[in-house]
Amino acid sequence: MNNVVEVKNLVAGYEARTLIRNLSFSIPAPAFVAIIGHNGAGKTTFFRTFQQRVAYQGQLLVQGHDLKTLPHATKQGILSYLPQRNTVSFSIKVLDLVVMGLFRKKRFFDHYTSQDYDTAANVLAQLQLTHLQDHDFTTLSGGEQQLVWLAQLMLQDATINLLDEPTQQLDVYYKNKVFKLLQSWVNDNYKTVLCITHDLHNLIPMEGYLINLSKPDPQLEVISRETVLANQAFLEAGRN
Repeated sequence: MNNVVEVKNLVAGYEARTLIRNLSFSIPAPAFVAIIGHNGAGKTTFFRTFQQRVAYQGQLLVQGHDLKTLPHATKQGILSYLPQRNTVSFSIKVLDLVVMGLFRKKRFFDHYTSQDYDTAANVLAQLQLTHLQDHDFTTLSGGEQQLVWLAQLMLQDATINLLDEPTQQLDVYYKNKVFKLLQSWVNDNYKTVLCITHDLHNLIPMEGYLINLSKPDPQLEVISRETVLANQAFLEAGRN
């Protein structure tokens, strides 16, 4: 059986600066994986290699297929990405924003159908956000907006989901809510979630793995209270 993700001897960076050196690990089944490390350790660069937005050496395999050789449309169906900052500068209803998660399944001039809207509404219901579906997205709190973005991501139904700091600038309530959602996404929907985060405290109750890109030889570590605290101490020592 193929691993969900295999990273083989990955080397990546920019011009004369290499940020990732000979990174190798495998994720054997759908899982939550926290990507941690100091600023400049290569976390966002790592995501850009998955998106083919930065040159790299080595291999990235998803379900046994090399991402470099997959057609663009197939890549889109396999990968989804939520950037660190995702903004909307115009008024739009929450339901209209969420339904756009189906855009990959549409042809250029296709319209969203009533069935599409029902699907989007069902995802909002799963996240207990039905009360927001007719609200203007721009009027929501930061935590509510992030949950709406996650609802849109869920609708894309990709195998691998890349999230860059999804709890940044959220309060404790929404941090907990987002991490619980990501855990249920893995457990109930069999999705693999790769999540860049600095919120190490919130990882302690999670099931899955972490990988610390600041270490000389980063390896997948099973998340536990001990591994989280040890990595937190490692990162804090590196700042001194």
